[in-house]
Amino acid sequence: MAVEMMEWVQLAVRWIHMITGIAWIGASFYFVWLDMNLTPPEKDGYKDKAGVGGELWAVHGGGFYEVQKYRAAPPQIPPTLHWFKYEAYFTWISGFILLTMLYYFGAEIYTIDKSIADISVDVAILIGIGSIVGGWFVYDMMCRSPLINNQAVFGVVLFILLTASAWGLSQVFTGRAAYIHVGAIMGTIMVANVLVIIIPGQTKMVNAAKRGEPADPLPGLWAKQRSLHNNYLTLPVLFIMISSHYPMTYGSSYGWLLLAGIALVGILVRHFFNMKNQGKAKQGFILLPIAFVLFFFIAYASTPKSDLADMAPVPFAAVEKIIYDRCASCHATNPTSKDFDSPPKGVKLETPAQIVREKTRIRQQSVATKTMPQGNITNMTDEERKLIGGWIYQGAKTD
Repeated sequence: MAVEMMEWVQLAVRWIHMITGIAWIGASFYFVWLDMNLTPPEKDGYKDKAGVGGELWAVHGGGFYEVQKYRAAPPQIPPTLHWFKYEAYFTWISGFILLTMLYYFGAEIYTIDKSIADISVDVAILIGIGSIVGGWFVYDMMCRSPLINNQAVFGVVLFILLTASAWGLSQVFTGRAAYIHVGAIMGTIMVANVLVIIIPGQTKMVNAAKRGEPADPLPGLWAKQRSLHNNYLTLPVLFIMISSHYPMTYGSSYGWLLLAGIALVGILVRHFFNMKNQGKAKQGFILLPIAFVLFFFIAYASTPKSDLADMAPVPFAAVEKIIYDRCASCHATNPTSKDFDSPPKGVKLETPAQIVREKTRIRQQSVATKTMPQGNITNMTDEERKLIGGWIYQGAKTD
């Protein structure tokens, strides 16, 4: 009962994480789009409006909207001023709670694989939290260095460092945990940008306007810069959020490189839309077919090549024993594993019929990607995986 209730808690936290994430990303995408589509008032046939640097007209939901952006601040701050920050904060908080519940409390299942690195739970947690905190400080130091003066070079260096982080984490964690921690590094960078740079910068602008003083433009420029960084990190983070459902990504032998490639696909797509928002869709259109080709090249290159054609016939009795020894402690009507009260995802592997019915999932997760058993907690060997793969390749017969 306690395990089942914990799954409901995880569901609630994951749902909150998704809801707040949608709200945060939606607001972020909208304001970047808005900023790139503002036009000087006189270009729309209106006289220049005092202090207005750009405006935009839109129609939505049966009404017309006029949005104006001031060069510095309006003559008077309105009594109701809408801020966008709690979406970011609650996305990170719910994400960190979920990370802790699954990958720290459940480190022996989801984070640690003794065949990758024989580390303790405490060491795994220290590495995980250290990578998240360290990632923010390295990024922030980069932003405060001369490197920030060349955004293209800055982006390349950041991409290389994040790829190096993915490789490093994959040397000590399961592929799934490595992916999630890279996502946590990027998510922490994004929310820390909001907390440390963007909101304080906006606060300074508002306070100066209330005092009737000219606002220092630098905090606003820094905030805009960090907002754009967040914009480019968004699609890679979204991919990592769904990657746990696709073991052929994080379970690949070169999962860290695959992650870098898919992240690059997301960055290219995001850059196209940013160019489109600036009225440069024709110049940037080539980015979409490049991203498309890159994605399917990654899919093709990462598909495991079978070496099972020349195997001797594999008897079902051998496969059944492997599955009983390595899988059935969790995937049973009444699991003997202390970590589950019911079979994960309802998958039972107790009878020949059940094993045959799940052969595709078994092949994908235990043979092609080696993501099952979770954290290889039952110590399934490569030879056992090959026998299962050979049996499936030969038709998955039980007679």
